[in-house]
Amino acid sequence: MKLIATIAVLSVAMSTGAFAAAQCSTSPAAKFQPQATLESQLKAAGMNVRRVKTEKGCYEVYAIDKTGKKVNLAFNAETLEKVDNPEAGEN
Repeated sequence: MKLIATIAVLSVAMSTGAFAAAQCSTSPAAKFQPQATLESQLKAAGMNVRRVKTEKGCYEVYAIDKTGKKVNLAFNAETLEKVDNPEAGEN
């Protein structure tokens, strides 16, 4: 019985977005954080930022991580939260 209750609670939580991943911003560009702020945060984390471009409410970052591996990351341009699936913001 507890298993059924747990499954029911998780189903409701997932359908209400309790576990939703960060998405690209839908706000106007005037509300975006400066790219330099994101670059500073990434450099402090040991990344060598090569390029940052704005794509549909996300900052798309091309960088080299601290292990020397090329990475392509996306961040919500308004909140600077990492976005797992940048296409999730498209409708």
